[in-house]
Amino acid sequence: MSAEKRGIEKLAPNKLNKIGHVIAVMSGKGGVGKSSVTSLVAVELARQGYKTGILDADITGSSIPKMFGLRTKPETTEFGLLPVESRMGIKVISINLLLENEEDPVIWRGPLLTGTVKQFWTDVVWDVLDYLVVDLPPGTGDVPLTVMQSLPVDGLIVVTSPQELAVMIVKKAVKMAEILKVPLLGLVENMSYVQCPNCKTTIDLFGPGRGEKEAREAGLAFLGRLPVDPEFATLCDRGEIEKYPGFSTLDLSAVLEKLG
Repeated sequence: MSAEKRGIEKLAPNKLNKIGHVIAVMSGKGGVGKSSVTSLVAVELARQGYKTGILDADITGSSIPKMFGLRTKPETTEFGLLPVESRMGIKVISINLLLENEEDPVIWRGPLLTGTVKQFWTDVVWDVLDYLVVDLPPGTGDVPLTVMQSLPVDGLIVVTSPQELAVMIVKKAVKMAEILKVPLLGLVENMSYVQCPNCKTTIDLFGPGRGEKEAREAGLAFLGRLPVDPEFATLCDRGEIEKYPGFSTLDLSAVLEKLG
């Protein structure tokens, strides 16, 4: 059920926008590959024929433009800011696209961070999208709180890794979503294993995965185990994530079914 149907008052989008569903991707801690999963979700949706966009809300740790090889500055029009499009037509807005140098740090306090995220919703001309995927910063701080309270988020995808610490912290993110009454769409376990390129043996680098068990106990759909894949890392470094062939490990059918 959408945020609008749940009767939650949210920030009004740009008047030219018509966005079907807003999906936020979050993690309880950094370093688990949340932005990678955000990008994979967006690319898989685009591959299925959906008009898709990415709102990069990880203002101080932006990496989305790098993964897609985007360097073009967003164009400013009388109607608002135009997102930059990837090779597949995925629309992207990120603070890194607005910086003079993508390596410049964003040293801002909370109000500036949350204000920028709000403007990415109200002032950007997304036009017509089936799905807008929001890449949240890790944790349960100002920006995730602002997104969940101010944007019409239809559901959350939670990202974790096999380490017990990551699994423990992800429970905080799940509880935050429950307190704010934002639906949980599913859980992805990233960096779950590595596969030997020669014998194809699967090795659990960080111990046995706990993601599926945690998802089951929390009543969440388990969306898949993603491997540590050198090819994926290379393509991200080259800005060619859309060429990654290994999307079969990410199952979004439960997400699409839940969103209707």
